[in-house]
Amino acid sequence: MPPFSPRTRLAAVSALTAFGAFASLGTATAAGPALNGEWAPFTRCPVDAPAMLAADGFDRTPQCVVSTSASGSIKLGDTTVTTGRTNLQIGVVQNADGTSSVVAPASGALVAEPATVPGGLLGLMCPSDIFVITGICESLENSSLNKITATMESVGAPYAFDQTAGVLTDTPIIALPVRIHLENPLLGSKCYIGTAADPIVLRPANREYPAFGMTFFQGDGTPDPAGEMSRIDLTGAPQNDSTFAVPGATGCGLNVGLINAAVNAKTGLPSASGNNSLTLNDTQTHLTGLNAPGTVAPDAGKVLAENWHSAAE
Repeated sequence: MPPFSPRTRLAAVSALTAFGAFASLGTATAAGPALNGEWAPFTRCPVDAPAMLAADGFDRTPQCVVSTSASGSIKLGDTTVTTGRTNLQIGVVQNADGTSSVVAPASGALVAEPATVPGGLLGLMCPSDIFVITGICESLENSSLNKITATMESVGAPYAFDQTAGVLTDTPIIALPVRIHLENPLLGSKCYIGTAADPIVLRPANREYPAFGMTFFQGDGTPDPAGEMSRIDLTGAPQNDSTFAVPGATGCGLNVGLINAAVNAKTGLPSASGNNSLTLNDTQTHLTGLNAPGTVAPDAGKVLAENWHSAAE
């Protein structure tokens, strides 16, 4: 069985390391089919996306990436929230010239459950020198309406992927545009920190090198040292980004202007680069693809998709 070429191996390691970087607020609840064997983590890989199907296996090589994180923290302005388990899944098309492109699932690259914001609304916007907000603050004390949750969401596909940075430390690997959805009855359903037009853009970097592992398997996920598929595992790398800026909150509450102002004043938003940070204590990242994609050219993308679907049957 032909081994990975040096270029393909570097690209695979780079992609794995890159996507270990992302966390959101809460515990991931990634939806997707149950997959057999070594395919198990890749439930949302966008194998049927046109760019993935068009990858020929020679000039363009398709791969699936999944990354989870169990713990960490994110600081936005004056507010710090503990992160829980998350699930990031994407497709990556590695090009023969050393570049790559990222393909996000239709539902978004990042999936996570909400997390409870410390202090709730009282902590998020109280006390306030705005008269209307002061009245709201007084009514919230010991009230179930105080609870507020936050969920980080993808807004567009990741970009600016640097495969070399994936095997280095302290070098930005990729850009991930996100926004944070704040939810509470008084905030309404459209309260966000960051928007699609003005997102928070995370550019994580490795702080240590991850542990490396590699397995081979059949197209349907059954482990097999002579299988046509390979999977790389990079685990345990702490990662961080403290370069991103955070815009102010928008769309919060029925009286949008006043609620936005109160939230921004209390949390210190907008917040310039250097005042915010994302830290992940541990990452578990996996990349899979055809071990010798050139042998099925020009149909590598189609074969990858067929294998993924066979693992779900």
